[in-house]
This record gives sequence, C-alpha cells and structure tokens, in this order.
Amino acid sequence: MTDINTIRNLRNNHDKSINRIRKELNINWRTAKRYADTDFFPKETHKKKSGMMYVEKWGSIVGHWLSEDSRLPRKKRRTNLALFQELQKLQFPGSYRTLCAFIQEWKATHYNEFKEDQGFERLEHPPTEAQLDFGTMEVVYQGAFKDIKILVLTFPFSNTGFAVALPAENQECLLEGMKILFKQAGGVPKKIRIDNMSTAVVQRKSKFKPAVLTDGFQQFANHYGFETQICNPRSGNEKGSVENKVGYIRYNFFVTSPIMKDFDTLNHDLEIQLIQDRKRMHYVELV
Repeated sequence: MTDINTIRNLRNNHDKSINRIRKELNINWRTAKRYADTDFFPKETHKKKSGMMYVEKWGSIVGHWLSEDSRLPRKKRRTNLALFQELQKLQFPGSYRTLCAFIQEWKATHYNEFKEDQGFERLEHPPTEAQLDFGTMEVVYQGAFKDIKILVLTFPFSNTGFAVALPAENQECLLEGMKILFKQAGGVPKKIRIDNMSTAVVQRKSKFKPAVLTDGFQQFANHYGFETQICNPRSGNEKGSVENKVGYIRYNFFVTSPIMKDFDTLNHDLEIQLIQDRKRMHYVELV
C-alpha cells in the first residue's frame, strides 16, 4: 500500500488536491481523502491507536497547538494544564491524565520540533508583522466534491489568524482576498512575509538574485503601504506560523467537507468560526 507519509506530504507540504494525489499515486479517491485529511496521523505505527485522542478531533487540535508552541521560546510555551483548560472550553470530555499521556507520546514522536537547536535561527516577530499563504480545502458544492483555495493571514506574535475562501489562486483572487483579510484584521500589517508565489513574484528569490514582485502586486503594496518580505528558497521556518494555521483550519473546520452554497455564505460561516476560535487564550507575552 502507498506510504501514508507520502500522501500527507503531498497534501500538506505540496498543497496537492485529493484528485491530484489520487492520480499521481494511482490510488482510490477515498483512500487519498482518508489519509490526506485524517484527524490523527502517527508517523510510524505498528498497531492501530485507540481512544478519543486518536479517533476524534482532539488529537489533531492538541497536535497543532503543540506544533505552534514548538516555534516559541520555552518560557512562552503553554503548560499541559493550560492546554487542558483550553480543551475544556471546547467541551473536551476527557481527563487531564488522558491529555498528558497523549502529549508525552506526541512529543516523543515529534522530538525534532522541540529540540533547542534545529540548525536555523529562530525568527523574532514584531506585533505588526504578518505572514500570508494559500491552502487547498475541500467542500461539497452542487452535490460533488470540489477543491477551493483558502487565503490565510497570520500574526506570529499573537498567533492570531484570519482566512477567506476563494475560487482560485490567481492574482485577482489574491488581491481581493487580501482586502477582505485587512478588513477582518482591522488594519494593514507593516510587513507581510510570503513565499515565491507566482501571483506576486515574477522573479523567484535565489542565492544569486533577489525576488522581483509583479507590477500588480507591487502597486497593491504601495497603495496599502506594507513592505513585502520574500522567503528564502527551501526555508519553511520563515513562514511556519501561516503554514501551521493553514493546517489548523483544515483539521478543525474542513475535516468533514462542508456543504458550500456560495462563497459569501462559506466565508461568513468561516469568519464566525475563526472569531470564536480567537477567543481562546493565545500565548502572548504579558507586559
């Protein structure tokens, strides 16, 4: 059987659609969907995991929280008790001991994420800096499964995120989506970090050449007054906040493909869900 790691890698790291994964790996659509968007995914397993943390959404939620925290200095990471209190706000039915056991096992299988020295410099993010990226989500539209794009804006300093669903990943959708995100956020960040997306970058950044923005995106940035920062090639840590948030949205709001009437309705529902999600405690430094 096709390696589940391969399916997950194509979905999360290469942003491939379910249909694209099915074709590339020559597997059943349901198999691709099951392992690409499953709540819990063990990197290596010899027997099927059981319990609420593995067969329900709770393991996925906690896993993403832990992954988010792994990018913070140790003193800013949430304790097991703080995580348990946040879960209780989401009506978590399990015990504190159940959560602690899951966290211990999760950290054992994600050891590299919690190493103090990971071979790259930890980035510091001022409150006015943001990260932007697209993700692919699946909905049910007119009785059939359909892949749509989600544009996500995050502020790493506070772990705050905003998202808007779009029909495509072209420049028109990108710029219109950014306008909506600025409105949701209540303002425009001073700096926005993006990868070498073709909708914004006409010349990709490399070791020998700087990135060159498209005329349309540069004019948009000038109009709204933000500075664009382009990630270095193969440097996922430079926009880890938004990549984590794309995954968080997928595993918390799109695990069961929602029925989409139209984009306006979907975006209204998504915005309400994210507003409720932002009410949970975030790990900002108290001053």
